[in-house]
Amino acid sequence: MAARPPSPCPPSQAASLTAEALPTPCVLLPFSSQLQPCDLPAACHPPALAQHRSRRAANTLQPEQLDCGAAHLQHPLSILQPLKASPMFRAPGLSSVAVASVGNYTVVFLGTVSGRLLKINLNESMQVVSRRVVTVAYGEPVHHIMQFDPADPGYLYLMTSHQMARVKVAACAMHATCRDCVGAADAYCGWCALETRCTLQQDCANSSQPHFWTSASEGPGHCPTMTVLPAKIDVHQEYPGMILQISGSLPSLSGMEMACDYGNNIHTVARVPGPAYGHQIAYCNLLPRDQFPPFLPHQDHVTVEMSLRVNGQNIVRASFTIYDCSRVGQVYPHTACTSCLSAQWPCFWCIQQHACVSNQSRCEASSNPTSPQDCPQILPAALAPVPTGSSQSVPVHLANAAFFQGTALECSFGQEEIFEAVWVNESAIRCNQVVLHTTQKSQVFPLSLQLKGQPARFLDSPDPVTVEVYNCAMGSPDCSQCLGREDLGHQCVWSDGCRLRGTLQPLPGTCPAPEIRAIEPLSGPLDGGTLLTIRGRNLGRRFSDVAHSVWIGSVACEPLADRYTVSEEIVCATGPAPGAFSDVVTVNASKEGRSRERFSYVLPLVHALEPTMGPKAGGTRITIQGSDLHVGSELQVLVNGTEPCTELVRTDTSIACTVPGSALPASVPVCVRFERRGCVHGNLTFWYMRNPVITAIRPRRSHVSGGRTITVAGERFHMVQNVSMAVHHIGREPTLCKVLNSTLITCPSPGALSNASAPVDFFLNGRAYADEAAVAEELLDPEEAQRGSRFRLDYLPDPQFSTAKREKWIKHHPGEPLTLVIHKEQDSLGLESHEYRVKIGQVSCDIQIVSERVIHCSVNESLGTAEGQLPITIQVGNFNQTIATLQLGGSETAIIVSIVICSILLLLSVVALFVFCTKSRRAERYWQKTLLQMEEMESQIREEIRKGFAELQTDMTDLTKELNRSQGIPFLEYKHFVTRTFFPKCSSLYEERYVLPSQTLNSQGSSTVPETHPLLGEWKIPESCRPNMEEGISLFSSLLNNKHFLIVFVHALEQQKDFAVRDRCSLASLLTIALHGKLEYYTGIMKELLVDLIDASAAKNPKLMLRRTESVVEKMLTNWMSICMYSCLRETVGEPFFLLLCAIKQQINKGSIDAITGKARYTLNEEWLLRENIEAKPRNLNVSFQGCGMDSLSVRAMDTDTLTQVKEKILEAFCKNVPYSQWPRAEDVDLEWFASSTQSYVLRDLDDTSVVEDGRKKLNTLAHYKIPEGASLAMSLTDKKDNTLGRVKDLDTEKYFHLVLPTDELTEPKKSHRQSHRKKVLPEIYLTRLLSTKGTLQKFLDDLFKAILSIREDKPPLAVKYFFDFLEEQAEKRGISDPDTLHIWKTNSLPLRFWVNILKNPQFVFDIDKTDHIDACLSVIAQAFIDACSISDLQLGKDSPTNKLLYAKEIPEYRKIVQRYYKQIHDMTPLSEQEMNAHLAEESRKYQNEFNTNVAMAEIYKYAKRYRTQIVAALEANPTARRTQLQHKFEQVVALMEDNIYECYSEA
Repeated sequence: MAARPPSPCPPSQAASLTAEALPTPCVLLPFSSQLQPCDLPAACHPPALAQHRSRRAANTLQPEQLDCGAAHLQHPLSILQPLKASPMFRAPGLSSVAVASVGNYTVVFLGTVSGRLLKINLNESMQVVSRRVVTVAYGEPVHHIMQFDPADPGYLYLMTSHQMARVKVAACAMHATCRDCVGAADAYCGWCALETRCTLQQDCANSSQPHFWTSASEGPGHCPTMTVLPAKIDVHQEYPGMILQISGSLPSLSGMEMACDYGNNIHTVARVPGPAYGHQIAYCNLLPRDQFPPFLPHQDHVTVEMSLRVNGQNIVRASFTIYDCSRVGQVYPHTACTSCLSAQWPCFWCIQQHACVSNQSRCEASSNPTSPQDCPQILPAALAPVPTGSSQSVPVHLANAAFFQGTALECSFGQEEIFEAVWVNESAIRCNQVVLHTTQKSQVFPLSLQLKGQPARFLDSPDPVTVEVYNCAMGSPDCSQCLGREDLGHQCVWSDGCRLRGTLQPLPGTCPAPEIRAIEPLSGPLDGGTLLTIRGRNLGRRFSDVAHSVWIGSVACEPLADRYTVSEEIVCATGPAPGAFSDVVTVNASKEGRSRERFSYVLPLVHALEPTMGPKAGGTRITIQGSDLHVGSELQVLVNGTEPCTELVRTDTSIACTVPGSALPASVPVCVRFERRGCVHGNLTFWYMRNPVITAIRPRRSHVSGGRTITVAGERFHMVQNVSMAVHHIGREPTLCKVLNSTLITCPSPGALSNASAPVDFFLNGRAYADEAAVAEELLDPEEAQRGSRFRLDYLPDPQFSTAKREKWIKHHPGEPLTLVIHKEQDSLGLESHEYRVKIGQVSCDIQIVSERVIHCSVNESLGTAEGQLPITIQVGNFNQTIATLQLGGSETAIIVSIVICSILLLLSVVALFVFCTKSRRAERYWQKTLLQMEEMESQIREEIRKGFAELQTDMTDLTKELNRSQGIPFLEYKHFVTRTFFPKCSSLYEERYVLPSQTLNSQGSSTVPETHPLLGEWKIPESCRPNMEEGISLFSSLLNNKHFLIVFVHALEQQKDFAVRDRCSLASLLTIALHGKLEYYTGIMKELLVDLIDASAAKNPKLMLRRTESVVEKMLTNWMSICMYSCLRETVGEPFFLLLCAIKQQINKGSIDAITGKARYTLNEEWLLRENIEAKPRNLNVSFQGCGMDSLSVRAMDTDTLTQVKEKILEAFCKNVPYSQWPRAEDVDLEWFASSTQSYVLRDLDDTSVVEDGRKKLNTLAHYKIPEGASLAMSLTDKKDNTLGRVKDLDTEKYFHLVLPTDELTEPKKSHRQSHRKKVLPEIYLTRLLSTKGTLQKFLDDLFKAILSIREDKPPLAVKYFFDFLEEQAEKRGISDPDTLHIWKTNSLPLRFWVNILKNPQFVFDIDKTDHIDACLSVIAQAFIDACSISDLQLGKDSPTNKLLYAKEIPEYRKIVQRYYKQIHDMTPLSEQEMNAHLAEESRKYQNEFNTNVAMAEIYKYAKRYRTQIVAALEANPTARRTQLQHKFEQVVALMEDNIYECYSEA
């Protein structure tokens, strides 16, 4: 590549060649000519870029022309033959030129006075083929000297006022494809074929060889392309390989490493037979069949993208199609044959197999259709509408169906609507006794014929045949709508409602007179044209009834057919009126109806306009004054006759709007036009003036916090109404500016995100300010011009201040003068004294001296001493810094008071010392007495701590070993999970009413629990009441599926004072059951109710939202979360949760447990801690029991266990793989000990051998019976249950005890050491057992929390993401930006609403026994989870409850996990409504038919009946409900149910 350097002018001459000095700014391209006696440099001529055209001139030269060069040469230049050239490129403000020759192109670089570089590409004919603009330094002129880099011609050196730049001559990398690269017509850029990138020629390897680099002069036609043969491949056919036809500019591929790349790291071998250029042939192995991409659903083909890979680089790409004829019938089941024969693939239809094949030999029948017209098919026919529920015969006409004649067919009207088809002849079929139902006004059912017993095989229906089924009772609330359906073919009649017309009923008569309820607008101009909207009832059956029947007094109003709604709404265009008047609107549709409101014709007038001038850029807000300007339906304000004035706001006396822009300054008329008629007379004129000009901004620096006052200088600011300032890229919100006068504007600088220099934009009257000179430059290259602002703002770090000695506290005595010396860190902001604000508290400190490093300020007024401490704050713009605190000292009075107080304290100290000495001698005697007690207590404490430490180290290992045994997890079925979660308060009531009084044990000793909830069983009502009640419940169900009714229904009930919280929760749960099959609809209702709740909470304290469950929607949210999180609970959280429960139970059972009080040696809850040193030894017992599938086991118990506790441990060992509901109870079994071969004892908690202490009987234990290690016991079912004791924990503590006398803990501290009958230590020493238990369970608890607060990649929590996004959207809409509020909302909706409920109630998830002690431990764990989700700091001390102190060290780590979980949810890909609806529909489908929704509906109806009056009133008050007649439908439900429900339920 050869590039000629530019021909520079002498500096003095070049400096004079500016756009301002010449009438036609241009540059001359260097050219050669015969100059005598010397050659004149080309750039000395007036700057013009000209063609190489010269011609002789016959005119005589002037004397001044003959003196050219006299000032610089020894002899004047004598030009005998003058030269002339015509400019071929013009641009304003050119300042320099450099020219290079590249290939067949000439490239000209032109510098401008505004700091831009223009690049012009010229072809061989010297025509401009492309151009580009590059900004070098905006606002700084480019120096006339530009020089190419001698070492690398790919760079150009140029200078501006403050910098020198090395600019790359071309940005080739911006072009991604060959066509973009070559089509850009950039002389420097070309396509490097084997590297597949756009480069300079020297940057492409082997570019000197042919076909390796394609230049711009060759054109896009030389770009490499590839065609694949065959282009269409049958998936069932074997292909030896593929032929690749390669064309375009590519080097010979022979001998290179080649492959075909199919993506996903799949390659096959490719080869080229021999050397070739231009058109080359390559062979490639086909993609392996097992790696064919899968066919998408509802598609019979798949397109495969492939690339030719050469030396590891994909150089050219193409695509081919793989098709499968056999999928055509699956994709188009109702047009299988037609689609097969009309497919773009070579497919054949086998009529006998009813299949589409690619090989005709696979067809069994000989005569198969060959074209789509030959296929057996249903002919289209228009069928009359049929009423719902009636039995009809539907004729169907066929074509080409002789092959199927006699074949059993069925008429299908949908998935579940199948009827018998009878052949009439070979071209007709009749569908017999077709009965179709609809609950809509009209519903279209598709008709298709399918082979009987083969539901997926249909006769073709190229033109779908449909049957319309209508329901007169739906969608016609008045007479006109009912009778108007006759035009649709609906045989309806009005008789106290719209009903189906019987065969013997007379034709329908007339309807009542039209009832006009509202008209809008209420006034219009005299010229007419106002679109008047009339709403009401019985406004005609059809448009022809009202076509010429609407009048305003004597003036006609012409109805519009496309805006007419039968019976409900007429929109008509008013006619012109002779004068102003007012009258009612009448509609005559067989009878006349009159409006209650009057429509007025008035004459609007305009008087004046202000302001009368504005910039031609537009955006000026004008106000037009007048009278009666609010009339009519449409208003236009036109500027200059055609341009609309936007953002119209009008009142009776004014119109405000924003004028558009104008091309030129001029005076233009302003027209006010009503209803697109003539202009209102007023002679309004608006002057477009020259745009305001911004010439400079000062200062050009700001600190990142912003707020520094920027002064904008310019002209014509008096026309500016509003100004704002914005910073590109790093700026925060734009700031509003203030217009001071016609030449000055002040703007606070916007805050910035970082320290950098960024362009600044100004918006004048809402329009972005643009320098007109810069706009003219950008028009040279509108696509590539960098539209940077002329002005820039440099952002620097915020200034930093401190006191002179950097102290944080400054003491000051009130009344004394105060002078502050503030030290300022070095910066480059150049702040002035008026930009600083110093305050002490609320008092300003007057700044007196400001230097680069020091600020002096003084306070003249007195400082108040009420607070005692005042912050010293310095402010610069938006930046505030508190540098110290001023501490106010006391006065002389305060000093005197202090001396008096000290004297009194000294006297009191002397008295106290005397008293102390007196009592110390008495205390010394008492100390000697208690010293012995302390020594004994210390030894006991030491022993207890040693035991606790040993337990902490060993229990974890033992417990892990015990839990490693295989044990199934007894999950409850989904329906039981739902009923226990939705109705927790009512579960005991349901069990009391519906569970049998006793359970029968099966042969294995287990008991069967029936379904305990009425929602899971049959709807128990007498058969005599069932038809009416089922119809009523069905209608009530349709009402609940109406969004408007349900929302009004819920709000109406919540407004009742006697509708308690329990009623609200019950209603929410019943609604969830009733709508369980439509979770997407249920979700929409919940979101609307939540929006109302958020609105109410946002007005008060938004942080309290969702904190409790006090409304219907809050309980609905709880239920929704339970449904959506059930899969996560079962698949992810269930196992670690169950292991934690097992671990808690195992750990509790390892120590002594008081059967009466429930207190245990090992626990997490201080209130349930056994604060006694009870020595317990383990006993391994050999137990036989014929139950739960096992005969004998070794069971571990403690010698302090009561016999009931032993039975429970034995049952747990035998039945651990059986759900708890099927276990025998401890009172159902007897335990017998075989002391010897001849002696046996039945072991009981109480018998004749029981010990009595302090008047209380002690429960028998294994130690009481002296049962040894390895003893043999037998357990068997008892026929006679011993209920004399009842449950052990319910025994009277005044008569019985187990391990500890109930009075021990109360009375023992009062006894002396000698009176105590048992060695005692301080009860608090046993608190270390809490730590022992915690350490043992820590791993299981950590696993549980991590499972709850983690996201599985294969099953992300879609519902959580969807709901959290909903909360963030609602917060953003309400301007709630506090992250703590959003965190609280999320925590209240998921962790506290769902997970805490599950943690406290494991019986909702598992079929287990939750004892009171396990419940107490779970309360501590749940409290730790709550603290982890909280954002408030825990203020804990020695007096804090142990339930919070126990996990205080782990809470910070748990909080990090919660924060990380919330962030992961936030970073998930947002869900669309369609994706969430599909997920909810799948959840509904999984658990359909699990609940009896009729029972739920009946329970909901009881609430509806109780508050019937209030619900009807709410429906009447709601416009949407009133328009859709929801109150009447509700009354129909009451009418159907009222006479039956209470009678039937009393019988039930």
